[in-house]
Amino acid sequence: TTKTGFIACFVQISVNSTKRFTGLYLCRVSNQPRNIRELSLAELEQFVEQSGEKKFRAQQIHEWLWKKQAMSFADMTNLSKVLRQQLGEQFSLPALQVETTQYSADGTIKSRFKTWDGHAIEGVLIPTDKRITACVSSQVGCSLTCKFCATGYMERKRNLQFDEIVDQVVLLNQQAERMLDKKITNIVFMGMGEPLLNYKQVLRAINTISSPDALGMSPRRITVSTAGVAKGIRQLADDRVRFKLALSLHAANDAKRNQIMPINDANNIKSLVDALNYFYQETGNEITFEYILFKDFNDGQRDADELVKLYRQVPADLVNIIEYNPIDKARFEKPDAVKVDQFMDYLSKNRVNARLRRSRGKDIDAACGQLANKG
Repeated sequence: TTKTGFIACFVQISVNSTKRFTGLYLCRVSNQPRNIRELSLAELEQFVEQSGEKKFRAQQIHEWLWKKQAMSFADMTNLSKVLRQQLGEQFSLPALQVETTQYSADGTIKSRFKTWDGHAIEGVLIPTDKRITACVSSQVGCSLTCKFCATGYMERKRNLQFDEIVDQVVLLNQQAERMLDKKITNIVFMGMGEPLLNYKQVLRAINTISSPDALGMSPRRITVSTAGVAKGIRQLADDRVRFKLALSLHAANDAKRNQIMPINDANNIKSLVDALNYFYQETGNEITFEYILFKDFNDGQRDADELVKLYRQVPADLVNIIEYNPIDKARFEKPDAVKVDQFMDYLSKNRVNARLRRSRGKDIDAACGQLANKG
């Protein structure tokens, strides 16, 4: 009975046409209307026709959802009030809301977004002279427990749905247009969460973002960063994705990487090298290594030499050397300028295409590894 919020379900499962498992289960019934953004154009056409409307209304609704990025049914002003009321009765439109916004002295803007069920995630707008980058999240929290990352000390609550990821891009782009009079040029999946542990929703979000029927951004301007899920990297290759891939490496041998990134236990460096080579073989897409320098841990000449050797095993375009950004729960420190210069010089002498990436937004906890819904 739905009065109690459950319905009785009789289930029978056959295995190899011989073994059968049967059972009576109580299944929870949700009162949440279906998210309209889950509907295809064909499903929207079916709905409007059943509602007695002309078929072209479906295209108008679709354009409001994806081209015009409507955040409510009330925004769909070229639809009749009756149709908008029917949409509100039949469907939900659980758009993200900006809860708070912080502004860094260097121009970086961090926003905390609130989901329909009360969770908080963070996204960052990073303007430079040449580009405006939106850094977006893929999960509420994270399950990987990387020792240097503030998000890693949070509990993973749930994966984000594809439209919640798209909403981050839309809202950050609106900020860029409003405050900088420019659109975002690049998107990086380097916010909260591990994108490849939310594989289907992340890919669906990217397909929407790059669709000419939606935001129309080139996938070549999108980078997905992973802490190292070898199986997911191979799946990206099989799916022939067109976006760039970044590996958060941070140590070039298993012993050290195991200490700071527990995911390395099941995804060691050899498995990642094999997966990255397969990814490049199947897609030809750009691969980047991300390497945070930690004082007296991975910043010595031997560490640099191991990084050089690893770089030569993978057709990586670039190694981003990143200065460490302190967080409350970790005791790491960043090396002094002399040590950083020595590390960079060694890479340069060994023909590694390396770039020192200066962190942005540290004063508002928006820099690499600092996102944690703080404050």
